[in-house]
Amino acid sequence: MNPAEPSFPQRPAKRRAGFGEDFRRFFVRGLAALTPTLITLWLLVKLWEFLWEALGRHIIFAIRLSWLKLSGWGFVSEVPAGYIYRRLPSDSLGVQVLGVLLAIVLVYVVGVVVGNFIGRQFWRLGEMAAMRIPLVRAIYPAVKQITDLFLADRTGQFAGSRVVAVQHRAQDVWTIGLVTGPGLRPLSESTGDDMVTVFVPSTPTAFSGYVVVVPRSSIIELPLTVEEAMRLLVSGGVLGPSSGKGKVPVAAPAAATMLENSTAPADEPAGAPVVNR
Repeated sequence: MNPAEPSFPQRPAKRRAGFGEDFRRFFVRGLAALTPTLITLWLLVKLWEFLWEALGRHIIFAIRLSWLKLSGWGFVSEVPAGYIYRRLPSDSLGVQVLGVLLAIVLVYVVGVVVGNFIGRQFWRLGEMAAMRIPLVRAIYPAVKQITDLFLADRTGQFAGSRVVAVQHRAQDVWTIGLVTGPGLRPLSESTGDDMVTVFVPSTPTAFSGYVVVVPRSSIIELPLTVEEAMRLLVSGGVLGPSSGKGKVPVAAPAAATMLENSTAPADEPAGAPVVNR
């Protein structure tokens, strides 16, 4: 070897992965790819079974019973009960599809009725009457809290809110919140500041949280929609806003200055023009 030539350490040969490592890596990769689809299909199947077992089969039974009654009263041609059951068997796929579709229509109608003021009041009266039953009173409130957590339409309650960052517990620690209204007038008069009410959601149940009343000058409005803020909070910060929407314009000049200073040569003052050499 010529002593004048520099010697470089040889790169170690790359070890070939064994069958076990390859199998584990590709299995995890395939599992990550298939799991969302499999879970979605499983949930759809469970929803189908729930609609059929809870509503669909009872609707089909009501249709059979109504057909039999109308036949006995002479409104339709008289047919025996066995004929009606053979025409609408519970184990038939077509009958199950009909039952599930009618169950979906029934759920939609209930939603329309409960969505207006009069229907909502009647529904609350029915809930109050059901709560007088001892066994129902012990089970219904817990079930309602769980269903309201996942199914209640709470996004509309914050539709007109503004997404802000509020600093209320520690310096340089910011919390995402929603401005829900003006602050308390006695508090504004006592402090001499314009106060606002901010709802601070918790993670991952973003529709629960707490309310703080802070000065308007201590909040920073963020260029986010309510849906983007809720998605960010529910996912624990993993699902952030789409690119270009979550950047605060105020921070752009500071970032540009830092970039310019970092590109300046060491022997030149910060902010001096950079000359291509």
